[in-house]
Amino acid sequence: MNIWFMTSLVILSLYGTFSLDNGLARTPPMGWMAWERFRCNIDCVNDPDNCIGEKLFMQIADHMSTDGFKDVGYEYVAIDDCWMSHQRDSNGKLYGNTTRFPSGIKRLADYVHSKGLKLGIYEDYGKLTCAGYPGSLDHLEVDAQTFADWGVDYLKFDGCYSNPKVMDTGYPQMTKALNKTGIPIVFSCSWPDYQRASGMKPNYTLIGDNCNLWRNFNDIQDSWDSVTSIIDYYAKEHDTLAAAQGPGKWNDPDMVIIGDFGLSYDQSKSQMAMWSIFASPLMMSNDLRSVSDEAKEILLNKEIIAVNQDALGVMGRQVYKTGAMEVWTKPLVNKSFATVFLNRNTNGMPRSISMTLKDMGYNTGVDHYTLRDVYLHKSLGNYGINDQFTATVNPTGVVMVTASISTT
Repeated sequence: MNIWFMTSLVILSLYGTFSLDNGLARTPPMGWMAWERFRCNIDCVNDPDNCIGEKLFMQIADHMSTDGFKDVGYEYVAIDDCWMSHQRDSNGKLYGNTTRFPSGIKRLADYVHSKGLKLGIYEDYGKLTCAGYPGSLDHLEVDAQTFADWGVDYLKFDGCYSNPKVMDTGYPQMTKALNKTGIPIVFSCSWPDYQRASGMKPNYTLIGDNCNLWRNFNDIQDSWDSVTSIIDYYAKEHDTLAAAQGPGKWNDPDMVIIGDFGLSYDQSKSQMAMWSIFASPLMMSNDLRSVSDEAKEILLNKEIIAVNQDALGVMGRQVYKTGAMEVWTKPLVNKSFATVFLNRNTNGMPRSISMTLKDMGYNTGVDHYTLRDVYLHKSLGNYGINDQFTATVNPTGVVMVTASISTT
């Protein structure tokens, strides 16, 4: 059992509080989640290869293990809604749909673990899940223990069919239930999203004490418009969101849709760059059995993943915006930085932008930096803090650079 987790439980019991301190998600979680790509497809008769069932999740685990995803940090294989039976058993416990998950969730967890990966699962704080399956309200402790007994490693806890006004007490009750199991489980909350949508102001201090990550804006859809709406929200709410997150607790702008149908190659590069600048969870939702080589190259880019997984855990800031051109900079360890130049124009013509490193936010008293293009995997040379750097950016695309202290 995790010693850090058990020590935390002792401390929490002494002080009578139940904040989540499970030692997990010290950097943004990485993995794969079913919802955006596969939704609630339960038709295993007519569509056996794409329905929400154990076959799909085992195949995804196989590809994560063999196609390089596990090697660069993707570790969670997460089930979303529609996995369970419409009724609880005679003991009030959840169980997987017996047609689509004939071996049971425990067996699926064992299979995922055998691949060196971890299993995620979905439930809802309300009476029902968003798709109408049994929710956890009035069953928090039994559900938490059930997930622990199955070997679940990650819980996405939605908020349909519940009252946002009681979530400030309700979600911490699930935190308490998860702590009580003695098993460390990453806790992903939808709490602030439902409160925002109802006109409430989320208490991010409380949320950060009880969740490892949290949704705070609309569900992502398979479109560039959806991606940019999330970027706009994160720009508008930057100060609040940046203050809320750090190691062990993360803002979640929702799934990575690279490899699906709605994004071009440049737009796919843009989402990966921006989610990394945000220090966001990288939870893919795509079909890893058929994802293109172009998409795979983006998703497996170790240099961009390193920016996302940087130990500081700082959310990047928009340092410049004029028209459709934006510049975002994120501090990294060792006084390094990452910067994304984003061109949201759609008129077919690349645009150039020139800025000094100082204006890009590199204000740490360091005089010279070595810049590197992380998509081209190419050194761009040394620049003084007052030197101009020029990026030429494709429409709806990005140029992403990292900057480390120059040694010459």
